Amino acid sequence: TLGTQTDYRDGEAQTDPYSPEYIVRSGSVPEILTLATLTWGRGLPAGQAEMEIIDRIREKRAWEAALPPMDCPSNIVKRLKMMEAMERKEWAYREEEIDKLQKVQMEVFKKLLQRREENQNELDATRLYNHWQNHQKAKEEKIRKIQHDCALMLRKLIAKRKNWVGKLERRDIIKEYKDFSSQTYAPLSRIGFFPDNISDYYAVKNFYLNTFAGLCELEKSVQHSVSQLKIKSPKPKCTVTKTGYIRRSGRLEAVLAQVHQ
Repeated sequence: TLGTQTDYRDGEAQTDPYSPEYIVRSGSVPEILTLATLTWGRGLPAGQAEMEIIDRIREKRAWEAALPPMDCPSNIVKRLKMMEAMERKEWAYREEEIDKLQKVQMEVFKKLLQRREENQNELDATRLYNHWQNHQKAKEEKIRKIQHDCALMLRKLIAKRKNWVGKLERRDIIKEYKDFSSQTYAPLSRIGFFPDNISDYYAVKNFYLNTFAGLCELEKSVQHSVSQLKIKSPKPKCTVTKTGYIRRSGRLEAVLAQVHQ
């Protein structure tokens, strides 16, 4: 009631046809032995070309049987003529086979050249398309930059056109203090401002710092604990534990002191 499903077909599992052993009787030449070169997959099963070869073998065997014996000069001359005619026929057949092979090779070469040309055309088309895409990207980038520069120049021209007759504008204090490059933070000398003339304006002038009497009065106002420094000596580190063992840091300090001595 159970079956087995395999991954192979019956045709793939089929082996070569079985060829049993045979014995040839003395004096007999079976025709099938002349086809011993044909094996399964190499000439078998026989096709049109194999049938033509078999017919030629039969014709040649019949021609060999029809050759006159070499018992007299006339038969020898006749035999030589028949052999020459057969040789010319063989050469003609061979030339015909060579022509067929050359035609087949020519067709194969044509197909290979056509496939190579198609592949080369596809490669050239892909290369041209990529080149065109790169040019398009460069063109779009250039156009984008030109448009950006154009918009910037237009904004500048519009801002210039608003005050083209030199009209007086109302002072915007918030805008001046927001921009650190404005006249409030960085005034220009070309408009009549010379910062070196009022350099002493920012100098600190204090009675308590510039006069001796001010320093004395400042010292009196400071608490006494500020002027009196109290330095506490550091407590020695405990190198012994509660159980009486010396810590590793204590042993290291003792070794270092011994080395220093």
